Amino acid sequence: MIRVLLADDHVLVREGLRALLAREADMQVVAEAGDGREALQAARATRPDVAALDLSMPLLNGLEAARQMAAWEWGPRIILLTVHAEDRYVLEAVRAGVRGYVLKREAAADLVRAIREVASGSVYLSPGISAAVVEAVRWPRAPREDPLTSREREVLQLVAEGETTKEIAGLLGVSVKTADAHRTRLMQKLDIHDIAGLTRYAIRHGIIQP
Repeated sequence: MIRVLLADDHVLVREGLRALLAREADMQVVAEAGDGREALQAARATRPDVAALDLSMPLLNGLEAARQMAAWEWGPRIILLTVHAEDRYVLEAVRAGVRGYVLKREAAADLVRAIREVASGSVYLSPGISAAVVEAVRWPRAPREDPLTSREREVLQLVAEGETTKEIAGLLGVSVKTADAHRTRLMQKLDIHDIAGLTRYAIRHGIIQP
């Protein structure tokens, strides 16, 4: 039995995917989540074999959640669900440890196969992914250096989504002083000193969606 975690901030999407997987005798949805932070908690609690994560989730996006899960010694194999077929999104996902990349418009046809493929240790990319991306995955070049740490990307998403320093502190489980220090260091590192500028940066780099 392949144990699956579904994470998507749209309840109707989750219901549709859960119904799709319920038809499969060898699959069981063991947990669901509506954002990346819930997904991390649910994965720790249930230890699924496969985590299917929406790329564009609030509080913590699917890519960042995937990075954190991929670092766990026992972490699930990860499938990213997204509307984005652009090369940069796919390559970033693969570098983050994602084993499957499924385009949402093809999810009904692809997700079951993707789950079986990644559960068995293979990599699965939707047919809609360009041949150039597949070649880049097979013959990877050194990735561009990300100036931000994982924690700084988390803070950037929360700032761009309008969370206050106090709210960020609560979500990260740190003091307000520490949260403010993260925010200040983030602004200094990017040389961006206003919320609008940070939001534009987050959108441009796929951390949040416009």
